[in-house]
Amino acid sequence: MPRTERGRAARPADRFEPRAPPPDPMTYLVAGLRLLAYALTFALLAGPHWLALRFGRGALAGYAPVWLHRVFLRLFQVRVTVSGTPPAPGEAALVLANHISWLDIPVLGALRPLSFVAKSEIAGWPVIGTLARLQRTVFIDRARKRHTAVVNTEMSRRLRAGDLIVLFAEGTTGDGNRLLPFRTSLVGAARSAITEGGLDRVRLQPLCIAYTRRHGLPLTRAERPDIAWYGDMELAPSVKLFFERGPIDVTVTWGAPIAFAAGTDRKAATGLAEASVRRALQEAVTGRPPAPVPDAPSVGARPATAAPPILIPAATA
Repeated sequence: MPRTERGRAARPADRFEPRAPPPDPMTYLVAGLRLLAYALTFALLAGPHWLALRFGRGALAGYAPVWLHRVFLRLFQVRVTVSGTPPAPGEAALVLANHISWLDIPVLGALRPLSFVAKSEIAGWPVIGTLARLQRTVFIDRARKRHTAVVNTEMSRRLRAGDLIVLFAEGTTGDGNRLLPFRTSLVGAARSAITEGGLDRVRLQPLCIAYTRRHGLPLTRAERPDIAWYGDMELAPSVKLFFERGPIDVTVTWGAPIAFAAGTDRKAATGLAEASVRRALQEAVTGRPPAPVPDAPSVGARPATAAPPILIPAATA
């Protein structure tokens, strides 16, 4: 069989590969009208929200982004199913989540008042940077190793104030089919909240997000990366594809919380969160529950609750 210049087999000349038909122009017209409705909602909320942030937060400061994200999901037919036990309202928690797409932000932001940790480059992006700042995003400069300590201090302050902070613990986005290893560096914010803020413990909350269906039909392994935004993919084509392809179903799973205390091993705690998210992602994308794992060891007696926290023993030298 003839080879191409790069050494791959050439396609036979008579082989026909059908191409997907071009999108209906009405698709873009409808998307444009929906974006206009979203922009009007933003214009109505942005001013009062900024004033609430500027002069003492309050309920509006927390819920304005939630309302805006919910409008986006409703307009663009993104259906979210939530399971598990989230932190109680007003309970501080550091959420360790997987990351698949830019769509993760409105999906998670629509759940309840929260903030994200994001790379510093996003602060300078048009529109998106403004939205991120109104969400009270904590920006981290990955090119400066010392900036991690600055970010940990800010996250610690937020946790002491009772905030819910979402950390995409993989450090980047994946293709929606697999989970990348969780990084431990920013989990140090939990220890700072204890040592500097006087807290007894901090709740680490695993959270899994999975894109499972489109137009009500299960997504295959090959189709799932079409929703993802990862690697060197440009944002604009990803958004365009989202507009063209139609309704999406998302599953959000809150894992069992992990109690992070003064003597807790940071790597062990992160590992437990990663294992929890991995199990939830496997079940969401395959439809089959993973094999059961042994219960995590616990330390000390605690009252029984609906979702008891996992207590990790201190690291032994």
